[in-house]
Amino acid sequence: MNFHSQQPVEELAEPLKHWFSNDLGKELLKAEQEILDKLLPSLYGVHLVQMGVDPTIDLASESAVAHTFIVYHKLELGMQPNSLIAQNAELPLEHNSVDVVLLHHSLDFAASPHQVLREAARVLRPGGHLLIVNFNPVSWWGLSRFWTRKSKEPVWQKAHFISHHRLVDWINLLELTELKTKSDYFLPSYESSNVRRKFGKLQGVGRKYLSRFGAFNIILARKDIGGMTAIPPEKSGKRFIRLPVAEPATRGQVRESR
Repeated sequence: MNFHSQQPVEELAEPLKHWFSNDLGKELLKAEQEILDKLLPSLYGVHLVQMGVDPTIDLASESAVAHTFIVYHKLELGMQPNSLIAQNAELPLEHNSVDVVLLHHSLDFAASPHQVLREAARVLRPGGHLLIVNFNPVSWWGLSRFWTRKSKEPVWQKAHFISHHRLVDWINLLELTELKTKSDYFLPSYESSNVRRKFGKLQGVGRKYLSRFGAFNIILARKDIGGMTAIPPEKSGKRFIRLPVAEPATRGQVRESR
């Protein structure tokens, strides 16, 4: 798979934001949010970083982590106040400094998804957790790519659709362990809500019998050991941001699992 042949994420940013604000995008986002809201409260720590395709969406509102912030590649009107302007593939954060990393379709639209994943693993502390939200190639949505004409291709079809097997291989190489994977949204990708309603029964059937074939996957992984050898900032030539110790009152009581 040639990831570098994809249109630059900077050019896809506005179409992606627009798509997530339409009916179909909102439905998918709601399904993703419901799963994240179940997973996040059990992930403790001090710092959580969200990297995604829309800086105006805070997906970590149910997190028990005290200090959450969003990384985005440019200043954007309406973005969350807790934002950091940076590239996902070159995070200006210290090694082992973050407790939870949430990648919301970041790998789907990155020129080098493996490098973005490496950066996420680098900044994650041992024992910290990684959440990956990505489009699932073995789904109605994944299959629809093969009969959609290029000229009619919606922006979400420009995603890499990286397989679960490949992502788990990458995770393991970075010395992280997959804990669980959830998949959801079993309706086809028709833009018309009236057409989607005709397939309404597929949602229940999919959840019961085809639980691995939803439009998206959410992978939860844990960094069990130190991982890659850290390069001291003075030797790497890069300047890193030292994250402050947050007061444990911003998002409710925090228990830090160190």
